[in-house]
Formats: sequence, C-alpha cells, structure tokens
Amino acid sequence: MTVVPIRLLPAQLAALDGWPADRRTPRDWAADAGLFAIAVVIAIEQARVYPPPGVDFLHDWQIAANPWAGGAACLALWWRRRFPTVVAVLMVPALLLSASALGAALVAGLTVAVHRPWPRAAAVTGAYLLGVGYYAAFGGPPGVARTVVVGTLLLTFGAPFCLGLVVRARRLLVIGLRREAEVAEREHLLRLGDAHRAERERLAREMHDVLAHRVSLLSVHAGALAYRTAQAAAGTGPPLDAAEVGGAVAVIQDNARLALDELRDVLSVLRDDPPADAAPQPGLGDLARLVSEAEGAGQRVLFEGADVVERASRVRARVQRTAYRTVQEGLTNARKHAPGAPVTVRLSGSPGTDLTVTIENPAPGPAEGTRARATPMEGASRRPGPAHTQTIAGPADVPGGAGGSGRGLIGLAERAALDGGRLEYGPRDDTFRLSARLPWQV
Repeated sequence: MTVVPIRLLPAQLAALDGWPADRRTPRDWAADAGLFAIAVVIAIEQARVYPPPGVDFLHDWQIAANPWAGGAACLALWWRRRFPTVVAVLMVPALLLSASALGAALVAGLTVAVHRPWPRAAAVTGAYLLGVGYYAAFGGPPGVARTVVVGTLLLTFGAPFCLGLVVRARRLLVIGLRREAEVAEREHLLRLGDAHRAERERLAREMHDVLAHRVSLLSVHAGALAYRTAQAAAGTGPPLDAAEVGGAVAVIQDNARLALDELRDVLSVLRDDPPADAAPQPGLGDLARLVSEAEGAGQRVLFEGADVVERASRVRARVQRTAYRTVQEGLTNARKHAPGAPVTVRLSGSPGTDLTVTIENPAPGPAEGTRARATPMEGASRRPGPAHTQTIAGPADVPGGAGGSGRGLIGLAERAALDGGRLEYGPRDDTFRLSARLPWQV
C-alpha cells in the first residue's frame, strides 16, 4: 500500500496499487488541464503577433490558417497520453503551418520524453527544431544575432525534452524500487516460512529424542506388569502381591513425571525462555547416567570411551547434545527392536579429529525376543535423586514394546548435518550399527 494517495499519483505509478493503467487519475486530469491551458495561452499570444516582424514571405492562406491549426493542435493534446508518438508527429506539419501550435508542440514533446524511450523523444524534438529553424533562418527578428536565435530555439525545445527525461527516469526508478521491495517482501515471507518449518522440525526432533527414550522405558515396565498379571490370572505364574504392584506403579508414575519434566525443559530451552529451575541440557557427561538407566531397564550395555568423555568436556554444548541424543536413540531402538540383546556404546576421537559415537547391537532375528529375561522397573532420573527399582520377571518382548517409524534416525541425521557432521546407520554382518561423526569443536 502506497503512502501517497492514489489520486495524487500519475496513472503509471498508481497502476502499481491496482489503478487501471488506461484511466487517468485526478492528478492526471489536473496536469492535462494545466498543460492544455498553457498551450492555449501560447497559441493566443502567437496569433496576436502573427506574422512576426521581419517575416514577409508568408502567404495570406498561411496567415488565415494559423489560429485554426493552433486550435486543432491544442485539442489534439487530450489524446497525447494514449497516442503520444502519433500526436507528437502530427505537431510537425502543424508547426510548419502555424506558429500558434508552438505550445502544443512543446507539450507533445514533453509527453513523448516522459512515456517513450529517449531516442524517439530526441527524434521528435529534432524534427521540431528543423521545422522552426526554417523560419528562423529566413525570417528571424530584425537586429537579433543568429546565435541568439539558435540558442533560444534550443532552450525552448530542449527544456521540455530534458524535463521529460528526468520525469521518466524518476518514475522508472520508483517502479524499480517498488518491484525490488515486492520481491524482497516475497523472499522475506519465504525465509520466514522456512524458519518456521525449521523450528517445527527442531521441536519435533527434540521432543522425539526426549520422549522416545522415556516412553520406551514406560512401555517395557508396563508390558512386564501386564504380562505377569496375565500369567497370574491364567494360573501359570505366582500372583503379584500389593508391594510388587505398588512398586511397579510408582516406577511408571516416576518415569511419566520425568518425561513431562524433560519435555517442559526442552520446550523452554527452544523458546529461549528457560525457567530458573530448568536442568541443563544433557551432554557427554550424562552418558553414564543414560547407560545406567538402560541397564536398569534390563539392557546389557558395554560402554567404552570414558576417557573420551573427559577429553571432550570442552566440546561445543550443541555437539555434545547431538552425541548424547545419538546414544539415547541407539539404546531406545535396541530396546524396541532387539530386546535382550547386548549393546555396545563406543566413543572415540581427540582434539584435531572427529568425535565418533557408535552404538552396535545384534540385528534382530526371528528368534529374538523368545528368550526370557528379568525386566526391572526403575525410575532413574536425569536429576540426582533416589530411584525406585522393582524387578518383575517376564519375556524380553513383553506387551507394550512399541515399534519405530524411523523418524528418530532421520531427525538425528538432520541434527548431525546441522552440526557439520554426518550419521550412518544400517545392518552390517548381523549387527545393526549406528554411528555419528561430529566435529571436535571447542
């Protein structure tokens, strides 16, 4: 939306705001009326002193046609916006016949310079000078030097030409700036949309990484409780006493509360408005606790690289968080797809090389999940504090084990790419391997 009202703009500029390009604006009507009035005044003045002193070669019919040709030239100005070149060309014979057409010719030359490229306007102005120069050469004012006459003619016809070029250049500049502003606005909206989409993807990655781990623990514990309850109801297993049920429910409740707390912390950090009691975002120093939680849920985890954790304590917090999420996702996937299988978590790297995080577990097979194991239910927290632990015997693939959609690994790959690293995953020699190579940046 323009700051200047449309009625005060020429139609060429008002069209940018939706004004019909073939309709005059109130400003155009006022300009046309003013220029028409100037042309009429010049025509009357020229008719009053026609023929000029010193000009004695005009015929009587030329003197008689002078006011009529001038009047017709002035009336033709009302079509100058629609047919600027045609009207300007018609002014050439009008100038040869009538001095009263001088004002109309000047307005027509100005119009061509404003609305058409400068070579066309220069050609029209040159034709005017040639026509008027004929009379100046043979009938100039007595006692006036030829140089003065030529200078006067150049100034008279050159001024509208130069003024028209300036007006045209300014309008083209305004149009160009307006189009650049519109392009910049569209690009800004596109960038804004991309930023919103990237922010949503970042939120989805963080929430998946946080919730998938906790919910998988809840699924394991709740599945084991449901399995033992079904065994007791079928008479194939000992019934659960009140202490076992209460302990299991307490573990599930604690893990659900921790999941909500972690989700709140993630959202507050992503919104750059963390609460005063928010826990710091996890890093390499939290891997030992993460492994302990997995072991508490019944996983067999071999953690290699404790010395790397100490060396990498000064690595960028964002890279540490990506490494932590990689291990978290690997343990979660192993718990879902290869329950009971041993998992190896390996860290390697040093300053000057990449930080490599690798999680390996046997690829799940048809017999996977048929082995019985003890599924402990624990309430390990990423905040220091006591943890409830209740062991309920059950199979590895207890009801409630959720399958994955693969979005976690896709999100990890995007996270690693944003940090300047890369993620690789897939089966290799009966082993599923998840590996992230991240830059060692302090």
